[in-house]
Amino acid sequence: MTRELSKVQLIERSIVKKYRKEIWAPFLTAVNRYELIQEGDHIAVCISGGKDSMLMGKLVQMLQKHSDVKFDVTFLVMDPGYNERNRKKIEENAEILGLPIQIFETNIFAVANHQEKKPCYLCARMRRGHLYNQAKNLGCNKIALGHHLNDAIETTVMAMFYSSKLETIVPKSRSENFEGMELIRPMYCIKEEAIKNWCRYNGLEFIQCACRFTEAEHETEEVHYSKREETKQLIAKLKKENPEIEDNIFRALHAVQIESFPGYKIDGRLLDFHEIYEKR
Repeated sequence: MTRELSKVQLIERSIVKKYRKEIWAPFLTAVNRYELIQEGDHIAVCISGGKDSMLMGKLVQMLQKHSDVKFDVTFLVMDPGYNERNRKKIEENAEILGLPIQIFETNIFAVANHQEKKPCYLCARMRRGHLYNQAKNLGCNKIALGHHLNDAIETTVMAMFYSSKLETIVPKSRSENFEGMELIRPMYCIKEEAIKNWCRYNGLEFIQCACRFTEAEHETEEVHYSKREETKQLIAKLKKENPEIEDNIFRALHAVQIESFPGYKIDGRLLDFHEIYEKR
């Protein structure tokens, strides 16, 4: 008699079977290639409630269960002021995925939404600070965020188009304000399309942007297109002509020909062409 699998088991099987090539393998590639997890780590897996962070939580949980490398995990959810519907959705999805989340409260939305200029920037900085502080208090030495491959390449294009510089997000970095803490991105090699397909396959629905600021915009029936959304659409358009565009941009991040640039920064100091030329 065949044993019927639970919902959690079916979700886990979909990751290692149906989406092994698109999700599980790229996840392991990122963990190993960038040496994101070491013996004895205590990782705060930061879950916002969206599809990316929820999947990241499941992936790290499965890795912890099956890896020879021993490490501890805390599935950390910060409530910045979610409405009741979103808070409940996060708790329900965590139960579906079998993630034992820890929730702590903040008033970030209330503070950020009273700022007329750059409320999203302030919100992001406050969220990061609260997460680092809470993780530190829990004895963690790393926090994990759910940025994926498309976040990295979109950030690269946005920086070039709108900030006149070439930069991107990296798979791991040391905290400047919290000594001994590192930020890691285990989803760095996973494409967003694969995450969306995995959600649909398992019939999972996660919260979108739960910010009160964007909720207010939607109530006025005004569609807000951020620079990131514009960039996402541009890459999608280019992908129709060149299916390799995402992979090409991502590979380019790992093969920067620094000697071919007329200027670049090192430790915050800009080297112009003449200084570079004289050093060659």
